[in-house]
Amino acid sequence: MDRYVTGTMIKRLREKRNLTQSGLAEKMNVSDKAISKWETGKGYPDISLIEPLSEALGVSVIELFSGSDVENKNRSANILKTRFYVCPVCGNVIQSIGDAVVSCCGIVLPALEAEEPDEMHSINVELIEDEFYVTVPHEMSKTHHISFLAAVRDDTVEFKKLYPEGEAQARFSRSGTRYFLCFCNRHGLFKIPRPR
Repeated sequence: MDRYVTGTMIKRLREKRNLTQSGLAEKMNVSDKAISKWETGKGYPDISLIEPLSEALGVSVIELFSGSDVENKNRSANILKTRFYVCPVCGNVIQSIGDAVVSCCGIVLPALEAEEPDEMHSINVELIEDEFYVTVPHEMSKTHHISFLAAVRDDTVEFKKLYPEGEAQARFSRSGTRYFLCFCNRHGLFKIPRPR
């Protein structure tokens, strides 16, 4: 059942909403035995019931399919808690301020976890007048390249999309920058603090 909608998720969300199996069954126009089968993994909800099920449980269809409900506790919208999601199919980059359930091309995307740069992904930052000039000495072939560079500030994220066969470089305003990110299409996200 984990490949469709998890019974554990249905049960947890049902209990969170203080619904009995009978109460959920009534909302869904199914039997309480059907709900029991879903929750124990002995059956699956019909695909036509997924949207009504998600509505009855108070989550999105994507959350229901992902097997986890996401509650963004970042209520103040702290930009420093920005998350990036990259679609492996089309290369789309999605940004959120805090946790989210994101899907693209039919895939639920995990939030990227930034790592410290290694030798191949070193992020070089040079201050030139009132701008940071950021470079990454990395190949930029069609199959292996730096996809984007970003500067994260207190109140915004400045994002520069890069393309294969170009240069892995960008200029960012100096004002308020806290850290820099670079994304390699093979090795993931890397992060460094702004130089002092």
